[in-house]
Amino acid sequence: MKGPAADASPAVAGGGEDTAEPSIRIVRLAPDSPHLLTLARWEFSQWGHLDPGKRLDEALVAFRGQCGEAGLPSVFVALDGDVPVGMASLIDDDMHDRTELNPWLASVYVRPQWRGQGIASRLVQRVQEEAREHGIAALHLFTPDRQALYRRLGWQAREERDYRGERVTIMRFEPDASA
Repeated sequence: MKGPAADASPAVAGGGEDTAEPSIRIVRLAPDSPHLLTLARWEFSQWGHLDPGKRLDEALVAFRGQCGEAGLPSVFVALDGDVPVGMASLIDDDMHDRTELNPWLASVYVRPQWRGQGIASRLVQRVQEEAREHGIAALHLFTPDRQALYRRLGWQAREERDYRGERVTIMRFEPDASA
């Protein structure tokens, strides 16, 4: 679960926008987005401790590589106007010692002042929709403390384990089963 902002013009051109709530848009993050560094910093700040040897500049390069045009990989950003307020990713590998579980919902993050408004749920649902549209049979995530959120969205706990010094739950979602 390690898991916004995009340049609206290239990211939205392909229909990658969700406008269910008027003030918040969910769009695909383009690799040349002016918000890329902001989101990479959020990810590094929240989950950098899981990869202690990685520097921010390396994390930025890796994050840019997650900004695909469709399917796997993809990064989605929640925007209030042009201001990023949250993000979530669909990536191939988020738990390096469990490669058989790929792909992953990762980097779900909402800025503290925007929490409690359903933005995280909308971001997760957008990743689930992307997976469904691209024929992905199952998604995984890991979380130390947000199991209830993911259960409400159709995820099932599969395993409890220690991962890089943190107790986490690995969860699974099957997009076709929820359609």
